[in-house]
Amino acid sequence: MSAPRFFVDRPLFPDALMGLPQGVARHAQVLRLKVDAPIVLFNGEGGEWSGRITHMGRSEVQVQLFGHDPVEREISSQVTWAVGMPTNDRMDTLVEKATELGVHRVQPLMCDRSVLRLQAADRAERKTAHWQAVAVAACEQCGRNRVPTIEPVMNLAHWLEGLPPTDPSSVRFILSLKQPALWQPPVHGGSFTFLSGPEGGWSPTEENWAVERNFLPISMGPRTLRSDTAPLMVLSALGFADVVR
Repeated sequence: MSAPRFFVDRPLFPDALMGLPQGVARHAQVLRLKVDAPIVLFNGEGGEWSGRITHMGRSEVQVQLFGHDPVEREISSQVTWAVGMPTNDRMDTLVEKATELGVHRVQPLMCDRSVLRLQAADRAERKTAHWQAVAVAACEQCGRNRVPTIEPVMNLAHWLEGLPPTDPSSVRFILSLKQPALWQPPVHGGSFTFLSGPEGGWSPTEENWAVERNFLPISMGPRTLRSDTAPLMVLSALGFADVVR
């Protein structure tokens, strides 16, 4: 059985003796880990650290770190996914599964036909923090050592306005139902920005805005996929392309 993995947002060093942050310590206690139990820590800066529990108290858990393993489990493509937020638990699932499949960054968007609308700033901030925690938990589970960034919620129009007209460092795609060219995963990895709509789909104006910002309309086939399914299909294709290369 593999050692449990925990994300800690702090510098890590060989032979360090350290207390786990409160939330991580609570997680270790819930798992009923005991003294001398092996664990793995990572902080998002690359690789992971082996260690063991040296003290398990009611309010404090201490660990001894050993060596650093520079292992990486990222896909070769760096993917930013901008998505018209599906409602509540569907967005949670999308963030979780997209993290497992290798997404680098997620930009939640409110669109003309969005069902989920977060107008209050404090509610939007709470949702973003929640989705970031979902991404952390997914990394702990799947073995990734780099945690994707969940960006603050934005209105689609404002997000598009903030993009440069062109970006030579990243190819842009928008998932469309207008039967455009069928998308094929690249032979080699690259940097990509994908834009996909909410449950109600794109308004004509929104799709035109995206095309004006050099988003190339693409299709994932003849079926109409849910807003939380289409991103996972693309990410799965990118990951599979890595495997068969």
